[in-house]
Amino acid sequence: MSKIKLFSGSSNGELAQLIASHLGIQLGKTKAAKFSNLETSVEILESVRGDDVFIIQSGCGAVNDNIMELLIMISACKGASAARVTAVIPCYPYARQNSKDKSRAPITAKLVANMLGVAGADHIITVDLHASQIQGFFNIPVDNLYAEPVILKWIKENIPNWQKAVLVSPDAGGTKRVTSLSDGLDLDFALIHQEKGQGNIKASIVLVGDVADKISIMVDDMADTCGTICRAAAKLQEAGSSKIYAILTHGILSGKGISRINASCIETVGVTNSIPQGGHIQECARVKCIDISLMLAEAVRRTHNGESISQLFTNGGF
Repeated sequence: MSKIKLFSGSSNGELAQLIASHLGIQLGKTKAAKFSNLETSVEILESVRGDDVFIIQSGCGAVNDNIMELLIMISACKGASAARVTAVIPCYPYARQNSKDKSRAPITAKLVANMLGVAGADHIITVDLHASQIQGFFNIPVDNLYAEPVILKWIKENIPNWQKAVLVSPDAGGTKRVTSLSDGLDLDFALIHQEKGQGNIKASIVLVGDVADKISIMVDDMADTCGTICRAAAKLQEAGSSKIYAILTHGILSGKGISRINASCIETVGVTNSIPQGGHIQECARVKCIDISLMLAEAVRRTHNGESISQLFTNGGF
């Protein structure tokens, strides 16, 4: 793979290294630091003139600093005459702020898209956008990969007797995702509808579907403080589910997230490494990592070679 350069931001160096290993190349050399006034400083320490550049940076951790670092890296590479710059953003930042749900509310996901375009990004690769319409916020190509093939493989390899399971969406918004997975595994599915009371407080939880004496596998794209999945797990246990698993594409697990999982009835929480999970795994033995580096590496390879990546929507690079 000639004329390709792969750089990593500060947010997820482990994932970037795995992607580089799959591609058989070395990560490009960079230097990131902070000035005394906390401004971000980034140096690209090798030539990118005429190269196809890929920059890996997730929207996690110190999100605002990581966004700024990504923008600076994109701008630096474009200014150094890179032929093309692709931002590989496994977890897109501010994805939950994707619509104007009340007066004077910002659509921050659109703002991030604008900034990436102005910085000089030519192409975006991301995974399981919280809302598909975010792709329309860009004036450049966006490839929104699906973690579904990787999740299907993980379920078959890590959940005993998965053939007797039922897939569950912990909220109404994830229904399409769960029905697609249920088709892939030939399993039944159920839905938990969490009605909101005053002040956005959950007033009641309604389970639609039969989970009695069955293994329940909840699937969601994102979990932050884990209130939704833990309430859903309690409802599934109340309905007679024998074992309860949760699978999340983006396991943010901030705030009380880990403590809620530890106190819940969930057997295992499978999370992809779109966000670094080492600290979460140390704090909670129930958290298990689902590796998506091969899928992202294949997306990078196919993009570089001008090949279609639509096959990754069904096989995840396997």
